Amino acid sequence: VSENEVVCTPTLISKGFMKPEDLCTVDMEGKQTSGRRKRTSEVLLHLAIMKERPEVKSVVHCHPPHATAFGIAREPIPQCILPEVEVFLGEVPIARYDTPGSKNFADTILPFVKKSNVIVLANHGTVSWGETVERAYWWTEVLDAYCRMLILAKSIGRVNYFSQSEAQELLELKAQWGINDPRAEMQNCDICANDVFRESWKSVGVEQKAFLPPHYACSVNGNGKPPGPTSSNGTAPDQEALIQAITDRVMEALKK
Repeated sequence: VSENEVVCTPTLISKGFMKPEDLCTVDMEGKQTSGRRKRTSEVLLHLAIMKERPEVKSVVHCHPPHATAFGIAREPIPQCILPEVEVFLGEVPIARYDTPGSKNFADTILPFVKKSNVIVLANHGTVSWGETVERAYWWTEVLDAYCRMLILAKSIGRVNYFSQSEAQELLELKAQWGINDPRAEMQNCDICANDVFRESWKSVGVEQKAFLPPHYACSVNGNGKPPGPTSSNGTAPDQEALIQAITDRVMEALKK
């Protein structure tokens, strides 16, 4: 509502039954300035994002079940599966767990807030942001719908990934639309391997177990084109030859 004041929802109330008079306001340090109900205990999380991203006018924190499941499992959300997610979400980080409502909790999102518009909070929920309430909520809606699809597809049997060229085409489409993607600047990464936030995994306890990506090298050879062909299991032909040679030698040794 002003440069130093924001509207927030109160704590301990069903959001579906809120009335306008239930809303309250706080300053940018989290001090409540108006409202009959106590402000949300997690307002510092919202304010931390607004301080880091001044263009952000709305932050949505909630606990969508499917996306939160990935945060509980500490499973990185796979890429190169759904066009809408590739173009609009990109890679979604998982922030480390901390006690909700604390300053330390608010600080958990700081390493990621400038590289994404939605974050999964380990063992907690999600937070997303945008220029409007609708836009901030939309990021969460897209994320949770995607996570539900992943869980359903996995329960059926398997998840199929885009090919290298299909994934690269979507990155180029994002660039044409003016949507930044950190993968576009990474010369020796793997487009589909969740490499953007990999350095944070150890401290958070994130590990790929349920969704193992294919291995495609990114924009390489200096021309943005994919490297030489890979086999159906993701290994390069020379690697396959080496593996076969080792296997042959082992088999020969066993016959003696």
